[in-house]
Amino acid sequence: MTRRPDWQARLTGYLIGCARAPYQLGQHDCALFAAGAVEAVTGSDPAYAWRGRYATKAEGFRALKRAGHTDHIAATAAALPEIDPVFAAPGDIACVADPQAGGLVLGVVQGELIYVLREDGLGLLPHAAMQRAFRT
Repeated sequence: MTRRPDWQARLTGYLIGCARAPYQLGQHDCALFAAGAVEAVTGSDPAYAWRGRYATKAEGFRALKRAGHTDHIAATAAALPEIDPVFAAPGDIACVADPQAGGLVLGVVQGELIYVLREDGLGLLPHAAMQRAFRT
C-alpha cells in the first residue's frame, strides 16, 4: 500500500473523530478502528466487507471465519505486511494485549504510544506492549 501525501493530517483527523465516537461492535470497535486508520493513511479500507455486518463479537468472528480468517488479527495479517514491532512507526497497526479489554486488540502506532479503542474511548499503551505490527 502507498501512503497518501497528507496521511499524517488525515490520521490525526481520524483519531480526533474516534475520540468522540461511541464504541459499537460492527461500527466502531478495535478491528474497525484499526482499519479506519489504514483507510486514513492509504485511502484503502481493508474492513469494508465487515462494516455494519455484525452486532456481537460472535457474529463478527463468524463473518471473519466465513472469509477464511480465524480472527481479526489473522484478517489484518492477510491484508497488511507484517513487520517486526521494533520497526513500527506512526500510522502502522499494532497488535497488543490490552488488560482492560482482556485480550488481543488492534491499535494505531503513534511514536512511543499506541492508541487503542476501548468501550470508554481511546486509551494509550506503551510501544513495548506490542506483540505484532503491520505496515500501512
